[in-house]
Amino acid sequence: MAEITLLDGGMGQELVARSGDEPTQLWATRVMIDHPGLVAQIHDDYFAAGASVATTNTYNILHDRLQRVGMDEQFHALHLRALMEAHEARARAGRGIIAGSMGPLGESYRPDLTPPVEVSAAQYAEKARIMAPHVDVVLIETMSSLDLARGALIGAQVAGKPVWLSVSVHDRDGTKLRSGEPVAGLAEVLKAAPAAAVLANCSMPEAMAAALAELKGLGLPFGAYANGFSEISHLPLPEDGGAPAYCARHDLSPERYVAFAMSWVEMGATMVGGCCEVGPAHITALADALRAAGHVIV
Repeated sequence: MAEITLLDGGMGQELVARSGDEPTQLWATRVMIDHPGLVAQIHDDYFAAGASVATTNTYNILHDRLQRVGMDEQFHALHLRALMEAHEARARAGRGIIAGSMGPLGESYRPDLTPPVEVSAAQYAEKARIMAPHVDVVLIETMSSLDLARGALIGAQVAGKPVWLSVSVHDRDGTKLRSGEPVAGLAEVLKAAPAAAVLANCSMPEAMAAALAELKGLGLPFGAYANGFSEISHLPLPEDGGAPAYCARHDLSPERYVAFAMSWVEMGATMVGGCCEVGPAHITALADALRAAGHVIV
């Protein structure tokens, strides 16, 4: 049996749902501002569910998001607020890894908006420097193109902490990134800047087995944390640069999600959890299933 790092589940969609607020351009960041302590409550719930990791609510704290709404001067302070809430939850739990989240520049699921590597590397380095004293690992999430992964990896190195790289794959063909580039192309990206683990996230669970088969070949610890959205890959891209008009699916019960995740473990994945629309109930069920199968959650 294996030692498994049990990731937490989604933060942003959980925040919006619990707040009762209408989603805004700032998404999870807006909820964190308007509902102090709610981020920490969600971290608490994931630790209670059995998760090993608290993923900080810093995914969407990016200059391009804040500039749109005239709040870029709060860039540093918002990171510290999110980091504080993760630390508060870990202190209450008495255990856990804090993973500093870095989401995609431009917009999620929009590889067409990937900036030049020199631009993204500098912005991710700024973010990594802020988080470095307060996190155990840097988690690069939802990278949809090789160049965006490359820039984020280069920037993340300044933190001096282990880096986990996670990519978002095509919902119908998990061997490809959302850009259409092969997942196997990450081998060249990793030569320029290393990672301690590679994962796939924020794609349909049905796509993850194919993605993991490619990630396994990179020779690093690997894993997956899928979303609970309906298919995104076929949706039109808004002309305003926003994300596609995705929506939650209604058939991904905790039991069904666990069946997917346990199949990833059978493939050799040692890091599993959930992304958007995968909540504490899913992580509780997954923790129970892992233990019942004789695995050790670390």
